[in-house]
Parts: sequence; C-alpha cells; structure tokens
Amino acid sequence: MKEQMNKYPHQMSGGQQQRVSIARALAKNPEILFGDEPTGALDEEMGRRVLQILVDINKKYHTTVIIVTHNPNIADIANTVIHVKNGLIDEIKVNKNPKKPSDIE
Repeated sequence: MKEQMNKYPHQMSGGQQQRVSIARALAKNPEILFGDEPTGALDEEMGRRVLQILVDINKKYHTTVIIVTHNPNIADIANTVIHVKNGLIDEIKVNKNPKKPSDIE
C-alpha cells in the first residue's frame, strides 16, 4: 500500500480504500476490532490475505475480532459464530477447529 500513501480516497479503488481502512483500524491496536464485510470489495486472494491478518492479530495481540458477513464460508475460520435472523440471535456455534483462511472457499 506504500504507493497509495500520497493519494486521496477518490484516487484509489474500493479495495484499496478498504485495505487502508483496515490498516488504520489495526494501527490503533484496539482490544475489539469490528469488521463489517471487511472482504466485501476485495478479490478472493486479497480477501483471504485480509482474513489471515485478522486471524494473526487475534492470536498475537489477543484482539477480539468481530466480523459481520453474509459469506457463510468466512464462519469456518471463527472460534464462535453467532447467527442473527430478523434482528435476533438465532444460533450460537462454537467452532473447536477453525479453518485457516487459505482453506476456505
């Protein structure tokens, strides 16, 4: 992203803007990191890379990472999955063997 350093947001693609937003959030070293469709504007490869970064941040810094997504495959990397239906919690699943982002479709 170094080449984007002197650009304004309107000069970057949606995916570049999204990656910069994620980097800015991580720079603050939060205790809880919320991601609303963090891979939404990214291609599959970049999406997996972003998810791997979020998994690594969780493990290394013990940051709680909460991802909101409509992609059911992303749930496979989570420790806990909370399904919401019609604004209410429908189901909570504990995943004892989360997949690596590189292993999801």
